[in-house]
Amino acid sequence: MQVSKQATFEYLLRLGDTALVLGQRLSEWCGKGPALEEDIALTNVALDLIGQARMWLSRAGEVEGAGRTEDQLAYLRDAHQFRNPLLVEQPNGSYADTLARQFLFDTWHYYLLDALRQSSDASIAAIADKAVKEVAYHARRSADLVVRLGDGTAESHRRMQDAIDRLWMYTGELFDADSVDASLIAAGVACSPAALREPWRQQVAEVLEEATLATPDDGWMQRGGHAGRHTEHLGFLLAEMQFLQRAYPGATW
Repeated sequence: MQVSKQATFEYLLRLGDTALVLGQRLSEWCGKGPALEEDIALTNVALDLIGQARMWLSRAGEVEGAGRTEDQLAYLRDAHQFRNPLLVEQPNGSYADTLARQFLFDTWHYYLLDALRQSSDASIAAIADKAVKEVAYHARRSADLVVRLGDGTAESHRRMQDAIDRLWMYTGELFDADSVDASLIAAGVACSPAALREPWRQQVAEVLEEATLATPDDGWMQRGGHAGRHTEHLGFLLAEMQFLQRAYPGATW
């Protein structure tokens, strides 16, 4: 089946932007973690995600064929041109907020990459196969910390439950599909987002139960990231991330 170059480019942007934005968000904790071990661990997760973003965006530039590099795609697009889900751009908040966001994302990210290892696109399959090894660790780590804090003190339990409840409305978008997904799923390039929902829900529910936390009911969900409709938070994140390249166009180390 013929695959649209534009659809593949859009899909790669989604994968790259998702890793890049969350990697940038996590880097904000560098030097500010609640404990030295956690400071280093979160920084390493951020570096893993930025490394994955480089692979996805480099491939996106190759598919686009317009000469844009990973740096140009990262630093020279405006917020409405980014294709990440809204969950990853949410502010760090307290450490409970960061861990809740990471846990909900990591669980989904693992199932996504595991499925993409079977992609009919050799480049996508290769990147997914490499990245899933890192993300398996991310998922175990964030789940363990959610359990430790959820089943910890009354204060840590309250904060973790509040964070899960607050971020839950951004999870529905992770399982949405549009025309870009449909064409790539039909060609075996992409996996069906809807197929990830049940294993994600089961894993999340098991961890939350162990953490003595309640799984929120599905209600109204926030959407729009894949279409470039973002929260105000992304603009501030990009202003910091892109400042040097915008201030000194074309500058290199």
